[in-house]
Amino acid sequence: MLIISDVVQAHLQEMNMKDSPKITKVTVTTFEYELDNVGKDYNTFNMVYEAGSKLKQKGTVLQIHTDQGLVGEYPEIGRALGDVETVAQYLIGKDALSREKIYNDTKRGLRHGAMLGVGVIDICLWDIAGKLYDEPLYRLLGGERKPLPAYASTLHGDENGGLQNPADFVDFAEQCYEMGYRAFKVHGWGLAGSNIQREIENVLALGKVFQGRMDLLIDPACEVKNFGDALKLGLACDEAGFFWWEDPYQDGGVSQFAHRKLRQLVKTPLLQTEHIRLLEQHVDFIVADGTDYVRAGAHEDGGVTGAMKIAHAAEGFGLDMELHGPGPVHRHIMSSIRNTNFFELGLVHPKVKTTKAPVYLGYNDDLDGIDSNGMVYAPDGPGIGVPLDWDWIRSHQIDEGVLAEI
Repeated sequence: MLIISDVVQAHLQEMNMKDSPKITKVTVTTFEYELDNVGKDYNTFNMVYEAGSKLKQKGTVLQIHTDQGLVGEYPEIGRALGDVETVAQYLIGKDALSREKIYNDTKRGLRHGAMLGVGVIDICLWDIAGKLYDEPLYRLLGGERKPLPAYASTLHGDENGGLQNPADFVDFAEQCYEMGYRAFKVHGWGLAGSNIQREIENVLALGKVFQGRMDLLIDPACEVKNFGDALKLGLACDEAGFFWWEDPYQDGGVSQFAHRKLRQLVKTPLLQTEHIRLLEQHVDFIVADGTDYVRAGAHEDGGVTGAMKIAHAAEGFGLDMELHGPGPVHRHIMSSIRNTNFFELGLVHPKVKTTKAPVYLGYNDDLDGIDSNGMVYAPDGPGIGVPLDWDWIRSHQIDEGVLAEI
């Protein structure tokens, strides 16, 4: 006979008695801030080190309010704002716990665009659920709080005396190793399209010093000019013993056929799918043999719901899924899946303190955000698990608005 304690019974009754929170309002708050010693490279696409420069940046916090006073918050919605505006009215009156329905409805509603709004809305809904049940996301996902190995993900190479040549990257990798990192990822130079030799020399220099000591990774960020140059770089990765390479050249990271051909010619495992969206496109890329590791991100791939779908799909094919970028949401997801290797901590640089707005209280994704063993951990608070620093946000606020309300 099953005996349930009074405490457990009371908790179950409390959960059963809770009415689902209904969405009543969708609001955004925009803020502006500056990054010290950060500028842009020749095409203005990449952030790079630039001594004395102050780079102006904007950010937007999305809040989804409910009739129970619970508010789901996500402070990094970026270019998803237009998507959220499109579907904001649809959200009003919806059950905030009906994440699967809202995921599918917003995916359809935003199918003619980038569908970034699907993800940021979903993250807010998971934040509401965690706050309702007073549990961190990793607990709702069936995970556990465990050490997560981090890699140092660099700012792009520059021409300004920061990460200007291979020796600079070797020195920075050594600094990271001494701090506890056991994996290091290169973002090379914006001029890779016209100087592939410097990229190759960088890979070989890092391999000479760190092969067998650190897992080495490289992300050319689609800067390399063509297939031929990408192949040269991939063969250098083979020689240097790199753990993975990603987004090799200027196809934009989307050609299944081209990346299958590269996989046939290069031994170093390829990490693709950062620049495609949601579950179906990721599965298509896997089936086409276009990648070894699968890239996904909660922000761009349908939130926590979408990223977990992709992780489980990759697992079914026997592949690992690597999360794109830092943030507490990714720590929760990584704590809840088996088939993954590293938490991306970045973008980091030996001469830049931070590349992020300090929107969270008591949370650190900067270079010194690891413990002595190179690990990070998911936060333990309810929902996303980290409170926003509303004093800082309000002091840097430049706009706010109600996108929809009941």
